[in-house]
Amino acid sequence: MRRSAALVALLTATTVLVGGAEVGASPSRSKVPEATGYGGAVASIDADATAIGISVLRRGGNAVDAAVATAAALGVTDPFSNGIGGGGFFVFYEARTGKIHTIDGRETTPMAGSETMFQENGAPIPFAEGVTSGLSVGVPGTPRTWQRALQLWGRKSLKDVMKPAEQLARRGFVVDETFRNQITNNAARFSAFPSTRDLYLPGGQPPAVGTKFRNPDMANTYRELADTNLKSLYRGPIGKDIVKTVQQPPKDPASTLNVRPGKMTEADLARYDAPLRAPSKTTYRGLDIYSMAPPSSGGTTVGEALNILETKDVSKLSKVDYLHYFLESTRLAFADRNRWVGDPAFSDVPTNELLSQRFADSRACLINPNQALTSPVAPGDPRNPQPCATAGQGAPAEIGSQHTTHLTTADAWGNVVSYTLTIESEGGNGIVVPGRGFLLNNELTDFNFAPLVPGVPDPNLPAAGKRPRSSMAPTIVLRDGKPFLATGSPGGASIITTVTQVITGRVDRGMTLKNAIAEPRASQRNAALAQVEKEFLAQPEADPLMKRGQGFNVQAAAEIGAATGVERLPDGRWIAAAETVRRGGGSAAVVIPARW
Repeated sequence: MRRSAALVALLTATTVLVGGAEVGASPSRSKVPEATGYGGAVASIDADATAIGISVLRRGGNAVDAAVATAAALGVTDPFSNGIGGGGFFVFYEARTGKIHTIDGRETTPMAGSETMFQENGAPIPFAEGVTSGLSVGVPGTPRTWQRALQLWGRKSLKDVMKPAEQLARRGFVVDETFRNQITNNAARFSAFPSTRDLYLPGGQPPAVGTKFRNPDMANTYRELADTNLKSLYRGPIGKDIVKTVQQPPKDPASTLNVRPGKMTEADLARYDAPLRAPSKTTYRGLDIYSMAPPSSGGTTVGEALNILETKDVSKLSKVDYLHYFLESTRLAFADRNRWVGDPAFSDVPTNELLSQRFADSRACLINPNQALTSPVAPGDPRNPQPCATAGQGAPAEIGSQHTTHLTTADAWGNVVSYTLTIESEGGNGIVVPGRGFLLNNELTDFNFAPLVPGVPDPNLPAAGKRPRSSMAPTIVLRDGKPFLATGSPGGASIITTVTQVITGRVDRGMTLKNAIAEPRASQRNAALAQVEKEFLAQPEADPLMKRGQGFNVQAAAEIGAATGVERLPDGRWIAAAETVRRGGGSAAVVIPARW
């Protein structure tokens, strides 16, 4: 305790270096994908956001304070992936008690929602008409997540930790290639809404790389949220503006886009809660793996895949054999995820059974080391596992959003946060709330519009007040009860495979955390073809894998995920790690670099 207090005092008096620049010294920061040192760590996709998180640690804040401050900043600089119009899952290791806590900040369906809300004349509506609509907007959970985390575990107020992001939105930041490309990708639908067009397509064009982008409306919104302790959103003027935008999407009359209205009300906002949930937990190679339990499928599916791999010492396998077993483990885990996981308030989700080693053993015996399984593989029965038994008809997982974001933080006391947050699609539903500066989510498209398998109970159909199934998997790994590493990723359903691949790369294959994050990715989700990056196919292992029947689709995504992580070294130093290339590279920093 004395050592921690002394270190915090030292941090307060020490200049923090991030990417070679003093915090606040420059509006343009270089991205550094790995940093090692003392006093705490932050890793995110954005250099400004990471710098803000580090500055909060420097001022005596803890990992929770830094996580909320970083997330608020990402809402400014990475607004097409996350923000106060969305939701997410917050996983926290509390050093004082040695316990893992989680907050479910997932968006909820308005009470006017129903199982057939995405159907018309008995058939699902076109997916694109759900994406850009008021119909797909879930009640936002991100602001309530921040408030609850700070109230329970933070050292600073909401106003304190939101202030740097407010200032960032007001003074502006330098536009990079990723920011401009995300606007370009969505220019057609952004242009359909004057509020979005005026902000992100001034003069009809995305802002140029290297120019400064300011969002004074968001700055004012952040200030109002902080000053009212969120009452303005959940019971006040900001909430009224959200509801009006959802019910009457502000579409340009000249646009031919079919934009369906939603039915969210102010009562839906007032009713919203971000509950604490017990984390998912499994063990792997003597490590304790904690993540998010349902309504996220992340923790159960990563956990099941790892349990399946536990039956094989993959550290001693060739890389071809390792990748084959990795692909088969997630293929099987997704077969079970698709059948059994949904919002536990609406479905009897067998969480403990899905995470049992007995069930994993009953699935692992299906793996042929020389021949890939044929997808879609049928699910197993976790409540009555029988060796190599399947039940019913299988279904592949949805692709889902590719543009969530993940951040990880740690502090001088040993606390760790792994936090994944999103507005679902790149650019959310495409609608900036007029005068407020932030995009709304289209998270309800994570529901299945109709049952995946006709006649089979589907736990992920919409309902009033229900939370759609997620794939977010913010994960914290403990060794002997203490933090070893934390990680997570964006990428829709591929989040699960990315997190599994990062963990096995670090734990089984002896990679550094940075290299495990940088490794070429494949995502097998019980489909005939696994989603892969082109770099994965460039490896010499790709051809032997295809000869074993593994099918690959490189067209599905140029990149899979943009992970971050932190790791604790035995001497007390932290390693912060982020992407080296994906999404232009991520940003990792520590409070006191080891070279200091």
